[in-house]
Parts: sequence; structure tokens; C-alpha cells
Amino acid sequence: MQWRTQNEEETRIIGECVGACLLPGHMVALIGDLGAGKTCLTKGLAKGLGVPDQYEITSPTFTLINEYPGRIRLCHVDAYRLDNSRDMADTGFEDFFNAQVVVVIEWAERIRDILPEGTLFITFAYIDDTTRGLTFSGDEGLIQAIKEKIVRSGLSYV
Repeated sequence: MQWRTQNEEETRIIGECVGACLLPGHMVALIGDLGAGKTCLTKGLAKGLGVPDQYEITSPTFTLINEYPGRIRLCHVDAYRLDNSRDMADTGFEDFFNAQVVVVIEWAERIRDILPEGTLFITFAYIDDTTRGLTFSGDEGLIQAIKEKIVRSGLSYV
């Protein structure tokens, strides 16, 4: 499934739709260049999970993992500073597998080999200064639910 967003607000709306469809144990892997919209989408995803507005969602580049309360607890991971998946093992990351949380991973391509089956992948591509292409792959049932939610939000499908 592919979507095109024209601005940050549309990217956040897609994230909110994704978050609203997630269940405990879901893992979302975000792949894309610096500034492509990964953290912007995560802000919307947090809203869809019911994370209170008082929490500022920022990329955990230096802390590696940020956690936020919500309808489902959100664990926001940034793998940018890791050389490979072995570095991630030292963090206790695998404790999140099958946990009662939703895990969102920025720079997931760096640890792709340890991500569990069923991970939802969202790949970001630059179209121009403000426009991004988002490609979803993974759990087809989840992707269909997200697609329906996005369509109901009023965003156009590519």
C-alpha cells in the first residue's frame, strides 16, 4: 500500500490512523532518510494510541528508547546510532517482543534482521521538499485496517 503526503499535518494524520489500528504486541518499523517524516508520523501514531498531549514526542536518538503511557504503552526506539543488530541486543530490546506494548522503531533498517515476523514496515521516500511517499508492507490485515481508517480521514489514496 502506498500513500503520498503533501505536508507534516497529513503525515501526522496517517500516523494517527496507524496508531488507532494497533494492538499490544505490534511492532512498527520506520525506514527513511533523515528528515523524511519518521518522527512526525510517530507523533501522530502516539496520538492514535492515546498518549496524552502533555508528552512531547521526540526522537530518542541519544536515549535509544522513550516510553509513553496511553491506551497502549508506546515504546519509541531510534536505531540511528547503532552499527548493527548486535548493538540492539545489549539494550534488552527483545524484551519488547510479545510484550503488552506497541514498539515503533526509527532507522529500523539497521536492525531488520532481528525484527519479528508480523512487523509493519513503513518506508518513507522524498518526492519534493514537502511531499513524501509512504509505502506500507507486512501484516496485510493490519494494512487493510489502516487503509480504511486513512480513507475515512479524508486523505486521498495514491
